[in-house]
Amino acid sequence: MTALLYALGLITFFVAILASIGLHELGHMIPAKRFGGKVTQYFIGFGPTVWSKQVGETEYGVKAIPLGGYVKIVGMLPPGALDVAEEVEIDAATGNQIVKVRKSNTGMFTQLISDARAAEWELVKPEDTDRLFYKMAWWKKVVVMAGGPSVNIAIAFFLFWGVFSTYGQVVDTVPEPGQPVLASVSECVLPYTEEGRPCTEDDPRAPAAAAGLLPGDTITSFNGTSVTDWDQLRDLIRDNEDGNAEIGYLRDGESGTGSTSTTVEARPTSSTDETLTQVGFLGVTPTAEAVFETGGPIYTIRQMGTMTIDTLQALVTLPAKVFDVGQAILGLEERDPESPVSIVGGGRLAGETTSTDQLDVSEKLAFLVALIAGFNFFIGMFNFIPLLPLDGGHIASALWEAVRRGFARLRGRPDPGYVDAAKLLPVAYVVASALLIMGVVLIVGDLVVPLQVEF
Repeated sequence: MTALLYALGLITFFVAILASIGLHELGHMIPAKRFGGKVTQYFIGFGPTVWSKQVGETEYGVKAIPLGGYVKIVGMLPPGALDVAEEVEIDAATGNQIVKVRKSNTGMFTQLISDARAAEWELVKPEDTDRLFYKMAWWKKVVVMAGGPSVNIAIAFFLFWGVFSTYGQVVDTVPEPGQPVLASVSECVLPYTEEGRPCTEDDPRAPAAAAGLLPGDTITSFNGTSVTDWDQLRDLIRDNEDGNAEIGYLRDGESGTGSTSTTVEARPTSSTDETLTQVGFLGVTPTAEAVFETGGPIYTIRQMGTMTIDTLQALVTLPAKVFDVGQAILGLEERDPESPVSIVGGGRLAGETTSTDQLDVSEKLAFLVALIAGFNFFIGMFNFIPLLPLDGGHIASALWEAVRRGFARLRGRPDPGYVDAAKLLPVAYVVASALLIMGVVLIVGDLVVPLQVEF
């Protein structure tokens, strides 16, 4: 049953991501066709073609590697100036100008640009002259290229809205009522600013560990004072001036006592006051219950605004975090629980969540939907990065074209013409190579040192 539920979660996640990819590409294709552009291919996946069907002028299909998708819009690259043209002639039947781009040139980058133009213009027919993408108005180019990632963000919005309005999201945790039950016991004493790192031999042993306390113990007394809740125990620990402590506890229904000396540490005054104060420290955490918050579309927009800031910060540090995943693969360090994951890692998280017996059905469904929403939101934001070959690179080119033409009109100068995106192809190849490397590292990391869901 567990294996079946794992497979169900895995398949659900991958189908949802493939559907998101398909909708992303529709976000490009539909406006491109509406604006008169010619779309010759619509494919989900890369590599060898598994299935395809020609419908009108567009070939629809699926390829073997389900890690993305694409639509082929004719005329993405302009033919360039006449100095890169092999031959310019006029079609006798239509009167249209036909530009044949030469396929070789000097210099590595110049060669790459020339070859890309040649490949692009092999698909251009004389009757396509007025349907080429690069000839569209700048705002139409923006709409076409922004359509894909905008669809992903819209998917994320509706999925998050569904989760937030029904299940809600955890905004805080509070200790469970009654005598405190220990959720965790620290092995060592760490400075507050270094909490979370592994213990080392140089770190002093935590008082709770020295007293023999274990997770699951129920604290019943502290220095002879009966304990009724966590707040009381915390105050007793903080105010333990002489340090010596006798701790009573229940373990598996049997009473026990542990002796230790609480350590004086600099800790926040309270959960709302981060001012560090020298107080007694034991090294225990109580079991807690989550505090949920629900909301509608406005609430969802506010939460996604916060996500946008977090995502932009994550994108800045993405290369460094992927490097750390590479270090973890080599066994040089532990993998950071906050490190990025690939679609493979997302599938594993989905499978582990649906197969665990520690969550009920509503919790599993909420996690799975939020996971799919999170991937869509990140894909959408990532594609808006203003670098080719990402959609944001084409958007930036179109906006620069608008600015350049606008300044020319204001200054009474001739129209500077279309922005030649082909000149940015060397940058696109570097970016694409970097994305490929990072993608491979994350996939390998998710197989070799996968992240685990903590329930």
